[in-house]
Amino acid sequence: MPTDGPSGARLVVVVCAAQIFVQIGAGFWPALLPQMMQRWSLTNSEAGWITAIFFGAYMVSVPVLVTLTDRVDGKRVYLFGVACTVAGHLMFGLFADGFWSAFVTRALAGLGWAGTYMTGLKLLADQVNSKLMSRAVTGHAASIGISGAVSFLLGDILADWLGWQSAFVFSALTAAVAWTMVAFVVPSRRPAPRKPAQGGGLFDFRPVIRNTSAFAYSVVYCVHTLEMSALRGWGVAFLAFVATHTGLTDETLSPALVVTVLALLGTMSSVIGNEASIRFGRRRLVATAMVLSIGFAAIVGFAGSTNYWLAVVLLIVYGMVVWLDSSSVTAGAAGNADPARRGATLAVHSTLGYAGGFVGPLVVGWTLDLAGGMSPMAWGLAFLIVGVLMLGALGAFLLLKPANLAGDRRD
Repeated sequence: MPTDGPSGARLVVVVCAAQIFVQIGAGFWPALLPQMMQRWSLTNSEAGWITAIFFGAYMVSVPVLVTLTDRVDGKRVYLFGVACTVAGHLMFGLFADGFWSAFVTRALAGLGWAGTYMTGLKLLADQVNSKLMSRAVTGHAASIGISGAVSFLLGDILADWLGWQSAFVFSALTAAVAWTMVAFVVPSRRPAPRKPAQGGGLFDFRPVIRNTSAFAYSVVYCVHTLEMSALRGWGVAFLAFVATHTGLTDETLSPALVVTVLALLGTMSSVIGNEASIRFGRRRLVATAMVLSIGFAAIVGFAGSTNYWLAVVLLIVYGMVVWLDSSSVTAGAAGNADPARRGATLAVHSTLGYAGGFVGPLVVGWTLDLAGGMSPMAWGLAFLIVGVLMLGALGAFLLLKPANLAGDRRD
């Protein structure tokens, strides 16, 4: 049975700590993107592919790995995922020397994250009391967000001190620490048996899609992750362009440091957003965040290109808006899922999310190349296209009319 109190809280702490160690290398590639593009003579599109393949590998493998947790102990799937993450980071640091080697090793890291991210959430969803569920999801997202934020600055520092190869080897070692923590601390748990009346095969996702209250949040998560991956994947490159374009020589706030602050404040925004969902209504919070995202996407590229400090402010506030509904949509999908199909629901949720994550960096890279390379107009169009996609997601969300969670205030 799910647990609450000290035992449930202990499990949340252990899983969240493990996710921090796994995710610590997440921002190393985008943080080093400008210098790696120059080192390997990459085009914008090639750089976008290396960023996107992480999400692409996640997208195609997560339906299998997370759905398996409805029949297989989630701990075993989680440990497999962390092992792939260790291998992906280690091989990148030791062997990557151009587009194809970077492409393959980043894909392996994406496979690892597919077996780690939502599987870690599933470990919590299956073993903590419903009263702790929403805040466990928020804590899980916060731990990943904080670690991912710090990774931008940490990757930049490690690359300066030890070289970029050593930075990725370091991230492999921290992921190995996470594997050890979960292997020896988290209890094994057999999945709950499926009732005969529920029927359907393990990989029959039709009941998940018919559950519109959960599926609506997953649709939002798709474009939410697209927007987030575009912002995180290209944020350093955008600020580096603005600094060069405007002739800025002051490095008080380097692009990597700005994106670190952005992601940290975004994580705080996600926690606040989930609490606001409980207090004011989940649907209302999510719709508000989407409207604000559309507004910022329409102006950040055009206006931000005119002044570095304006770009910093716009990008940070935009990031906080993007993260605002991050925990809320995932908690909405998990909380509205049929318990016997929670793994399948989270698999669909993650697949849609990381399909968006796969497309986001590519949209920016393609737009920059099609517009003739980095320029104020090209960056403005790239972010504007992201805003148009978010507008479509907002329309779908309003049409599906998903339910709030138990404990949320009604809209």
